Amino acid sequence: MGAAMTTPGSAQATEDTWMFPPGDGWTFDQVKHLELPFDWELVDGVIVAHGQNNVWHNEVRDGIADGLKAARVEPYRVLTKQCVMVDDTNAPKPDVIVYDPRKLDFFEAESIPADKLALVIEVVSPGSRQHDRVRKPALFAANKVPCYWRVELDRDRRLAVHEYWLNADTRSYVSAPMHPVHHDKLITEVPFPVEIDLDGLVGF
Repeated sequence: MGAAMTTPGSAQATEDTWMFPPGDGWTFDQVKHLELPFDWELVDGVIVAHGQNNVWHNEVRDGIADGLKAARVEPYRVLTKQCVMVDDTNAPKPDVIVYDPRKLDFFEAESIPADKLALVIEVVSPGSRQHDRVRKPALFAANKVPCYWRVELDRDRRLAVHEYWLNADTRSYVSAPMHPVHHDKLITEVPFPVEIDLDGLVGF
């Protein structure tokens, strides 16, 4: 059996070599310049391609982001599909983030450092269930992101938003005590007071 192809650890990834990471994985600096014909994120030094999302996924993502933008208080800001720098080999792109922009170089920043995040939101699609339910919450909790929302489409095509708060002692998420799962309408006080009509996001 032939040896697996790898790329020297100091080399920059190219459009021809991105799928062959070096033994210790790509770093963000080695891949950030890539112009690939698909959306992607860096996971444990490997470039992971994102499939095409359904319309409902994008409508819900943008609707939640709009609701957060309308309710946000200073200093927080809201972005969709923005690269987050967890460490050199992990740069995920959550569906929505709420972050604190203070002390960031607004015009030069290529990613948002994980320690600037107040909330991460992932809208679960068939190809992302394992990542959004298990891997990403563990990653963000380990890096002390205070809040995580997981948005699911139930079998009856109603939205369910699972709200998690960080347990700082264990660096793991626990269900929000007063409202672990939101149906119909999302109402919460963290990271700031917000109310979002969930039924309205999928009702046409």
